Amino acid sequence: MQFNNTGQAIYLQIVDYVCERVLLGEFRPEDKLPSVREMAVQLEVNPNTVMRAYEFLKQQQIIHDKRGIGYFISEEAKSAALAYRKQEFTESELPAFFRVLFMLGMEPQDLLPAFESFKNKYVRA
Repeated sequence: MQFNNTGQAIYLQIVDYVCERVLLGEFRPEDKLPSVREMAVQLEVNPNTVMRAYEFLKQQQIIHDKRGIGYFISEEAKSAALAYRKQEFTESELPAFFRVLFMLGMEPQDLLPAFESFKNKYVRA
């Protein structure tokens, strides 16, 4: 995982990473996540940053912990991750996207052919 310099906190980038893996089906219910220390070493971040991400994911009901065993993907992870990412997209990313569309004199329907092409490529992958 590579971190970006968009100003988004690193722990939220870790949250987005886990949500993406859940939504793509790479992390399934009851899959065990790496321990806080293991994830911190893998990502080369402070363990406190990973702990903050895991606590946030727990609050969103995307993961749960089993005391003494570790963190696991929850049964409702996919729907919870979808709800969280939709809200984040709508509040954080969509306004900037709409601004660019407006500046370029484009309408959302102008993007439909490109979006359909993208979906076709992604579904085949």
